[in-house]
Amino acid sequence: MAARARPSVPTRARLAACAGLILLGACGGGGGGFESGPPAPPVTTPACASCATNPDNLTIADVQTILAQAVGEARAHNARATLAVTDRVGNVLAVYQMKGAGATFTITDGRAVEGGLENVNILPATLAAIAEAVTGAYLSSNGNAFTTRTAGQIIQENFNPGEIGQPGGPLFGVQFSQLPCSDLMQNAGSVGPRASPLGLAASPGGLPLYKGGVLVGGIGAIADGLYTIDRNINVIAPALNELIAVAGATGYAAPASIRANMITAGGLALRYVDSEAILSVPSQHAAFDSSGLVAVAGFNPGAIQSGTAFGEPSSGIRADTGALADLGAYVLVDGTNAVRFPATAGTDGLLSQNEALQILRNAVAVANHARAQIRQPLNSTAQVSIFVVDTNGNPIAFARSMDAPVFGIDVALQKARTALFFSGTGAAARLLAEAPANYLVPPAQSSIAAYVTASQSFLGNPSAFADGTAYSARAIGNLARPFFPDGVNGNPPGPLSKPFVNWSVFDDGLQLDLDYNGITNALTGGAPAACTGLAQVKNGIQIFPGGVPIYRGSTLVGAIGVSGDGVDQDDMVAFLGLANAGAALGTGVANAPTAIRADRITPPGTGTSLLYVQCPQAPFVDTDQQGVCNGI
Repeated sequence: MAARARPSVPTRARLAACAGLILLGACGGGGGGFESGPPAPPVTTPACASCATNPDNLTIADVQTILAQAVGEARAHNARATLAVTDRVGNVLAVYQMKGAGATFTITDGRAVEGGLENVNILPATLAAIAEAVTGAYLSSNGNAFTTRTAGQIIQENFNPGEIGQPGGPLFGVQFSQLPCSDLMQNAGSVGPRASPLGLAASPGGLPLYKGGVLVGGIGAIADGLYTIDRNINVIAPALNELIAVAGATGYAAPASIRANMITAGGLALRYVDSEAILSVPSQHAAFDSSGLVAVAGFNPGAIQSGTAFGEPSSGIRADTGALADLGAYVLVDGTNAVRFPATAGTDGLLSQNEALQILRNAVAVANHARAQIRQPLNSTAQVSIFVVDTNGNPIAFARSMDAPVFGIDVALQKARTALFFSGTGAAARLLAEAPANYLVPPAQSSIAAYVTASQSFLGNPSAFADGTAYSARAIGNLARPFFPDGVNGNPPGPLSKPFVNWSVFDDGLQLDLDYNGITNALTGGAPAACTGLAQVKNGIQIFPGGVPIYRGSTLVGAIGVSGDGVDQDDMVAFLGLANAGAALGTGVANAPTAIRADRITPPGTGTSLLYVQCPQAPFVDTDQQGVCNGI
């Protein structure tokens, strides 16, 4: 089918210049928020209000139907596909390879870049299909349905991709989460969230799966041998892998009202699929042939399994029955239904159990009133995941909203740990001592220490990452973009990024390089190990907003990370939730002193300050308050 021009999409209200966006500076602000004692009643308006009481799951018969439909579409194209189906928490319910399907795949963004994961072509195709299926499930919820094509739109150097002079995608860097080396993600049993072999995928071919409007899993397909990204979203070009997945999802498709094309971010319409013009008739699929089922070590034994019902203890995520039950919070549980991360005192003795709990409660209370950015229906409340960590990077409190996308669990921990690590005085020394990344293709190394020296030069500060400056996840993200300021194409990169000539979503700089050895170790069957050699960021760093450090006076005592329904919402829930907790506790716990925040830094020669946090306009669904972060 010939490609055709994509219809125009709504454009965001433009600021005078991208540099002006960066110069907005940190949100600050005193105006009120929602405190947790006594707690305000939660305001919850997810699209599927009955999902908590009427959970559903994929059965073995469902998985057989999905696979048979996908196989039928592949045959209609005379193609041979590798397929995977997962449940909502990432359990791989089946992996299927048609006879003659390619055994491996090639990673490329199409820019002829070398290094990182670019041009790696030795990994099994089954891993690509699994990553696509996990992505379809993890980025979606009962209020939004996102695909791997959606993912590709929101992680590139400009948003929208190809719009020169626009900032990077709102989830820039999210691809390096959910990794098999993460100390949070589950790699055994059936409780989730389960790891993805390659993190989150951006290659078209992964879709979410629904039953009766309830998210139950994802499907991934690869038949063309490429794990890639669409860099030209102005052209509709039906993709083989995507059409196969669309056929597989027939009867399990996302409701039209919550698909990505019905949702905007920053005023721009998101993408779902380029085409649903399948060649096959899924209702007339051939009988399922089990001979194509294959085992994938660590993911599936070679047999079809039924999925877990999300929200039930067997899924690893259930409603809290303890200290956060009155706020409608959900928690992570292990195989015995015990809460994995109850509020506890920090292992360093710097935060008490009650302080950890109250920080968490206040953040949940803010989220329960916050207006979601990427969710239908409009004026739904934000659905988020929240972690509090101590100065050792240990999780000491966790909660999530009922319908928050699963990807946000690992990302919230990454954000908290990122803010913590870079705000500590030992970050530079630890990075200087970190082993280089050993790339698979070409056989070369990338120095971690070089990012430290580059940062010290860029910031004009030989003590950068050692002087006690308070860095938020947003501020670190400013330094990790291929252009500085973000979106000013042609400018030099931030010091934590690769130069754009060498940059891709598969080779983005420090974020990947820190994880690289851990990822390849996990993929090649090495002994279980953390993603990085840094104890405070075991599951890797994250470089988009939603994490801030926690202080008592001038002493760093922990950090909070949030991920869910919009990056400005993430910032607000973390920043305002912490401020409200500090006011309620009266123990000195608070946001970083303004004098040490990273937004006081203007790298020499740039004329542009770093950002600390940025809170949304019209932030709440049940009040007309504005500027709720001003002055904090």
